[in-house]
Amino acid sequence: MTRRPRPLFAVLYDAGAVPAGEIGTGLAPLGDIVFLLPRGSAHVEQLRPVIEQLGRTHALTGDAAADADLVRGIAPDAVLTFSERLIRPAAELAAAAGLPGQSVRTARIFTDKGLQRRVLREAGVDRTRTGVVETPADWPAVLEAVGLPAVVKPATGWSSRDTHAISTRQEADAVLRRLTELDAAGDWSPFVVEEFLVGRPSHPFGDYVSVESLCTPAGITHFVLTGKTPVVPPFRGTGRIWPSHLPDDEVEEILGLVTRALEAVGSDCGFTHTELKLTPDGPGIIEINGRISAHVNMMAREACGLDLVRIGGLVALGEQPFLPPFDFGGRVHFQYNNIAPVRPGRLEAVHGAETVRALPGVGAYRCFVRPGDELPGGTTTLTLDTVSGVADSHAEAVRTIEAARGALAFEFRFADGVRRISGPELPAY
Repeated sequence: MTRRPRPLFAVLYDAGAVPAGEIGTGLAPLGDIVFLLPRGSAHVEQLRPVIEQLGRTHALTGDAAADADLVRGIAPDAVLTFSERLIRPAAELAAAAGLPGQSVRTARIFTDKGLQRRVLREAGVDRTRTGVVETPADWPAVLEAVGLPAVVKPATGWSSRDTHAISTRQEADAVLRRLTELDAAGDWSPFVVEEFLVGRPSHPFGDYVSVESLCTPAGITHFVLTGKTPVVPPFRGTGRIWPSHLPDDEVEEILGLVTRALEAVGSDCGFTHTELKLTPDGPGIIEINGRISAHVNMMAREACGLDLVRIGGLVALGEQPFLPPFDFGGRVHFQYNNIAPVRPGRLEAVHGAETVRALPGVGAYRCFVRPGDELPGGTTTLTLDTVSGVADSHAEAVRTIEAARGALAFEFRFADGVRRISGPELPAY
């Protein structure tokens, strides 16, 4: 059999992943790419011209046996994904092809939030009260067991889709109506109801953090703890700060907790992104995700000159690359995203971009949507843009972020007309 001159990567790709261009940049020095694309994805169709310039493409059918036959026919040297919704199929296809990857069991734990809570609880890592609503009829008993306040989210979901915070019976009744509507429309899937972890006062930062880790058979490396800017309702993340503002002793406590959690779920092949709430009683796990957070690779390239996609490609080939904790040279790197309104509408214009780019400390301002784009609204996190840069202190980073927000204004056409909304006003919409 003729050996191919370069490794072949099979990349499962869809919305919410590291951008396709960054995947191409990271993997091209290592080998060739074939993209495995889910059918019916609007994101894939929009990006198809870009994807087809980066590598060959094949359609995933959604049938496990047929897709396994497809991958065996392609005969890649590695199977990987950077998309939350494709973590489980990627693990199954890697296993079918006899290639390195997260185990199917671990991939299922990553993508089933109810199962994940149970595994962590049984390992003594998590005590969050949790219940699973398998059908709307389960709602009263589950809500009674968990209590208020609570968080309701799909057992399998991403980007805060259909995620709700409830603190009153009226809010609980409204969420039940939403679940009943989904069931009636044939869109039902199980939901998780969790105890709401109350964060400690953390202004001007968010009351949560995340830990970015690389897991291999040789062990777990936490390469950065990410500080956060405050969320916008209900739980939509807005930004990242490296290093975090937390003291060293708290950082060590958090990293120890994440190590125990990742060992409990059996993660040993790829990146993880673990979110934790900073409560008055110590850190509590929000959830573990089995991939790089969508903007982290961009931030790593800008802050450290390190391409995490390349590292992920090496791991998928069965290698164990060395990834030391990030060193920021005493400076503070930041990335901030304005989030699209909950109200559906069309973006008409963005004002102030050049002003933002000229601000001291801002390295780049990028828009992810264009005038004329229809935005669906809802609780899903849809980022309009990103402001990234570097500062000499955390206080200076916060001031720069606030200056950028104040300089921007967005025009949206809603059902009741066109509104011009400043960056600070966006969370109200």
